[in-house]
Amino acid sequence: MTNKKGIALAGSIIHDKLYGTRAYPSLGELTQIVSIDNAVGGLVPNDAIDLRKLSPKLPVYALGRIGNDASGSYVTSEMSRFGVDVSGIKVVTGTGTGFTDVMSIIGGQRTFFTYSGANGEFCFDDIPWDTLEVDMLHLGYFLLLDTVDGGDGEKILREAQSRGIKTSIDLVSEHSDRYKGVIPCLAYVDNLIVNEVEAGALAGITPTDDNLAEIAEKLIALGVRERVIIHSPALGIVKTRDSLTTLPSYKLPRGFIKGTTGAGDAFCSGALLGIYEGRSDTEILEYASLAAIASLRAVDATSAVEEISVLKSTLGNLPRQ
Repeated sequence: MTNKKGIALAGSIIHDKLYGTRAYPSLGELTQIVSIDNAVGGLVPNDAIDLRKLSPKLPVYALGRIGNDASGSYVTSEMSRFGVDVSGIKVVTGTGTGFTDVMSIIGGQRTFFTYSGANGEFCFDDIPWDTLEVDMLHLGYFLLLDTVDGGDGEKILREAQSRGIKTSIDLVSEHSDRYKGVIPCLAYVDNLIVNEVEAGALAGITPTDDNLAEIAEKLIALGVRERVIIHSPALGIVKTRDSLTTLPSYKLPRGFIKGTTGAGDAFCSGALLGIYEGRSDTEILEYASLAAIASLRAVDATSAVEEISVLKSTLGNLPRQ
């Protein structure tokens, strides 16, 4: 890994298998699958490819584990195709590449059936620390990475900060009490990027659009060092120790949304780019929301994302809620 600086994405690497339906069946009933697609999934491929598309000259590095199988070859070749450095990905035997079956109502919500595979064993020692010369390290998804959730996440974040690397994390949404296990990590997180459900679960406060600032304030108090960034369907916020910035979501025309898979990752990627470029908190939210709505134009996570300057000119004039 050469000294180019840039952003490293570490953690979940997944092969997404996308199944489009017109309706969800009730338990025991049947519904017809009307489309099947393959795509990259997980934090590392989604965010890495999004970042390269948003800013084609940005050095981006992928860190994680895959199996020695066709799914692993597929996700690494897709990342390489967009200029992501995949030399930090470890190929293992005996465990397959993680995959997710995404059952999606066309133009609407989706449900995920995921297999962690090699992701579960991703650990501190898998990161090439001696050659990892980057400005930022983003780690996720917490709650889907067994070894990271078991303590290596905190070790990774602490080590990165000791080396002068800015840290950020994101999580997955689930109904459980496992979020409390993430709290010790927050002292080593510079930027926390989550949706309202995850933020509320971390803070122990049921989220509404009116109390996101309160939730973010508590997460700052729990240790987040620079920013808490929360996105909900209605708005995005950035909370620092000294300021609060909010930005309403875009009001999208009928038929705009082709799929919602990867919208959260796109939001995260836009936010990471804004942070990397030293943008204001308002601009960070603008980058994030533009990337997110761009991703909604396709059923997969990354194909509709474009360079940030293009998104500003093509989507930036849409009205906000």
